[in-house]
Amino acid sequence: MQLVFPVAIGLVLYFFMIRPQQRKTTEAKAFRESLVKGTRVVTIGGLHGLLVEVGPETVLLEVERGQRLRFDRSAVARVAGGTTTTTDSSVTPAS
Repeated sequence: MQLVFPVAIGLVLYFFMIRPQQRKTTEAKAFRESLVKGTRVVTIGGLHGLLVEVGPETVLLEVERGQRLRFDRSAVARVAGGTTTTTDSSVTPAS
């Protein structure tokens, strides 16, 4: 009877804290592996850009016309808006 309470606490911790974190980590890894050229993304630092090159460990982001920055894949936090297939330099961003 004395072991029931600690075992119950352990199960609650597992199902409410450990398991959701494992799922979140798995989803983040799958997202980073699915990155493709032409996707608009936001980095963990809040930088918005267009993926112009996707390597095994790094990505190249175009943040402004001609301004390209290289980041680790792990620095990409989320997709910003939709996916574009081409970069149209005649379109200016809204202020």
